[in-house]
Amino acid sequence: MPGIKDFKNKVVVITGAGSGIGRATALAFAKEGAVLVIADKDEQRLKTVQGEIQSLGAKALIKPTDVSDKEQVRQLSEFVIREMGRVDILHNNAGVSVGGRIEDTPLEDWEWLLGINLWGVIYGVHYFLPSMIKQRSGHIVNTSSVLGLAATPATGTYSTAKFAVTGLGEALRPEVRKYGIGVTTVCPGLINTRIVADGRMKTKDGNRSNKENVVAYFKNHGKPPELVAKAILNAVRKDRAVVPVGGDAWTYWYIKRLSQRLFNRIMNYSDRHFV
Repeated sequence: MPGIKDFKNKVVVITGAGSGIGRATALAFAKEGAVLVIADKDEQRLKTVQGEIQSLGAKALIKPTDVSDKEQVRQLSEFVIREMGRVDILHNNAGVSVGGRIEDTPLEDWEWLLGINLWGVIYGVHYFLPSMIKQRSGHIVNTSSVLGLAATPATGTYSTAKFAVTGLGEALRPEVRKYGIGVTTVCPGLINTRIVADGRMKTKDGNRSNKENVVAYFKNHGKPPELVAKAILNAVRKDRAVVPVGGDAWTYWYIKRLSQRLFNRIMNYSDRHFV
C-alpha cells in the first residue's frame, strides 16, 4: 500500500528547491537520511542548499532546471535514474506568482505562470511516473495552494494553475494506487517565502507600492516554510490526499465547503475593500 514510513536512503527529487518550501522540504528529508536531487532555475541557490544538506551529513546532487521547458525536465528525470537508479519521492514544487485582476493581466504573464506552475507539474509527472510504475512504488507530492481550493480576488492567474494542479492530483491518485504509488496535493496558506518578491504584480496604474506592501505582509504574517515541510513528510508517511497547511488555509477551505454563498459574500467584501 502507498505510504513511505522510513525515508533513510530514499531518493527524493524536489523542484524549486533553491528557496522557500522546496529548500525547507529538502532539509527536512535530509535530516531523515534521504538522498536528495534538487532542481531549480537558479544554480547559485541550488549550490547553497546543497551545502546546507551536506552539512547535515546527507547526500545531495543538483540539476539546474527550468521546469517550464519539457526537455529540461526530461533530462532531469534521466539524470536521476542514471545517477540514482530510482526515484522514491517526487516533489513538484517549483512555482511563481502573478498578482492582479484578470482584466489587467497580459497574456505574457499567463503564459509565464502556467508554464511553470502547471506545465512544470505535468512534465514532472509525465517523465517520472513511468519509473515509479516500473518499480511499483513511490510517492508524488504536488505543491498547490489554498488558492487551488478557494480562489480570491486578484489571484485569478495563480488560482487557475493551482486549481488545475489540485485536479491533476485528485485524478492521478486513484489511477496509480494499484502500482503502490501515493499522491499528495499540499495546499499551503500564507507562507513566508520569496514567491511574491520574485513574482509579478499588475495594477492599472503600475504602482509598485502594492507589491511592496504584499511582500511585507508575507514577511510579517506568513508562516515559516518549515511548517509546510513538516506537513509534507507526515503526508507521505500517511499517504494523505489533500493537505491544507496553516490556519488560514483550513479556514478558507472549510468556509467554502460549508457555504458557497457565505464564501461569495466574503470574497465580494474583500474585492470592494482590499483589492
